[in-house]
Amino acid sequence: MSRAVGRSWGAAAVAVVAAATLVSCTGDERDEDGFRAGSVDLADPYVPGSGNGGYDVDHYRLAVRYDPADDRLTGRAEVTATATHGLSRFNLDLAGLDVSTVAVNGSPAQHQHDDGELTVTPGQGLAAGSRFTVEVAYAGVPEAVADGVLGDGGFQHTEDGAIALGQPHSAATWFPVNDHPSDKATYDIEVTVPDGLAALSNGVPGERSSADGWTTWRWAERSPMASYLTTLVIGDYRVETGSHDGKPLVTAVPSGLPATGPEARSLARTGEIADFLAGLFGPYPFEAYGGVVVTDERIGYALETQSRPVYGPGFFRRGEPNYSVVVHELAHQWFGNSVALASWRDIWLNEGFASYAEWLWEEHDGGATAQRNFERQYAVTNWSRRTLDPGAGQMFSSAVYQRGALTVHALRRTVGDDAFFEILRTWTSERRDGNATTDDFVALAERVSGRSLTPLFNAWLTGTTPPALPSD
Repeated sequence: MSRAVGRSWGAAAVAVVAAATLVSCTGDERDEDGFRAGSVDLADPYVPGSGNGGYDVDHYRLAVRYDPADDRLTGRAEVTATATHGLSRFNLDLAGLDVSTVAVNGSPAQHQHDDGELTVTPGQGLAAGSRFTVEVAYAGVPEAVADGVLGDGGFQHTEDGAIALGQPHSAATWFPVNDHPSDKATYDIEVTVPDGLAALSNGVPGERSSADGWTTWRWAERSPMASYLTTLVIGDYRVETGSHDGKPLVTAVPSGLPATGPEARSLARTGEIADFLAGLFGPYPFEAYGGVVVTDERIGYALETQSRPVYGPGFFRRGEPNYSVVVHELAHQWFGNSVALASWRDIWLNEGFASYAEWLWEEHDGGATAQRNFERQYAVTNWSRRTLDPGAGQMFSSAVYQRGALTVHALRRTVGDDAFFEILRTWTSERRDGNATTDDFVALAERVSGRSLTPLFNAWLTGTTPPALPSD
C-alpha cells in the first residue's frame, strides 16, 4: 500500500479500527462425537475479531449483483475449504449484510449472524481433513469499515458505482470470508451490473455477457490470494485490454479523465515496470497484469490488490505521471501478495521491500541512487519507532515503510549485491503462493549468504539507536 502524501509515506500513523470484539470460543469443547467448534478469532492482536480457525479455505466462487441506483448488493458465495480438525460448527466473517440461506455440502445448515460473524452449524460434524463446501445467499446495502487516517475501507457507494477496497479490512463487507492473510485461496468472481458500467476485479478476465439490461463481468484469480487483496471497482471506466509477456494486461481509468492524462500515462508503463522488477526479484508471480485508477477522494492511498492495483486520486494531483507509486504497488505482487504475511506484525516484509523497490527504480530511471536515498532517510529516521511488530496503531507508519527500506539496503551493503539479489530471488521462489514471517526471512538470508545476520536485523528493525552504517 502507498499513501498519497508527497512522494511516499509520511510519518503519520494510521489508527486501525479493529473489527467488533466477538464472544470467545476456545475450540476445546467437544461434543459426544468428538467434534469441536472452530475458533471465532485467529487471535491476531492487530485485527481482533478477523479470521477464523478450524479450517483452511481452498477456493471462493462469488456471484454478486449490484445496482448503484439503490446501492443494493445481492450475492451467492460458494466457499470450498478443508477442516483442520473435527468441526461441529465454524465461522465466516461477514459485515453488514443479511444472510438468507446457508448450506453445507448441499444440505441446509443452521446459521446465526451477529456482529460481523456468521456462525454455521452443519447437520452433521465435519471430520478432520475432510473437504467441504459452504453456500451462502446474502443481500443488503453494504457498509464501509472505518480505518482511521486512510478513511473508510470496504464496499463504498460512489457517484457512478462502487469501490470495494481496503487494508486490513474490506473483503467481509461484500462476501463471507475467512478474513486474514494467513488463509489464502483462489477465486472466481462474477459481477453483474447495469449495462454501460464496468465491473473490475482481480486476475484473468473471462467471458462477458449481457441480458435484460445487465452485463456480467467474470474474473479468475488462480494463484492463492489473501482476502484483503480482493477488489471490486464498478463505474464508468475506459477499460484497456491487451497483453504483456503472453498474459492479459487490463487497465482502467475513469471515462472523465483524459486518455493521455497522468493517470493513463502512469498505468501505460505497468508492463515495463513489472519487467524491471522481475529482473531483480524473479519471474512475475501471477497470470495477469493491470491497474485501476479511481477518483473518489475517500481513497487516499494506493493498494496492491492482486494482479490489478488500485490507485487513488492523490498520486496524480501534480498533473504529471507518478511511476513511483506504480513501482511500489507492483513490487507488492512479489512482496506481500505472492509471499504473504502470516501475521500483521510482520507487515514490514511487505512495505519495506516495496519502498526499497522505489529506490531501485529511481536509480534505474536516472534519478538518485539507492545509496543516496538510504543516506537521506537514515539522517531523518526516528529510531524510537520499531519496524518489526510496530503495534496496530503504527502498522502504516514511516517506520514500517522507510525504516523497512533502510533495513533492506543495510542487508544489501552487508552481504554484497550477488548474495543480496540471490536472497530476494530465493525468497520469492521458495515462498511463492505461501505465507511467511520475519524469522523465516532472516533464516533464509543467513542460509543463502552463509553469514550470521540476526544482530543486523535486530539493530535495523527494532533497535532504539541509530545502527552502525555497514561498510562497503
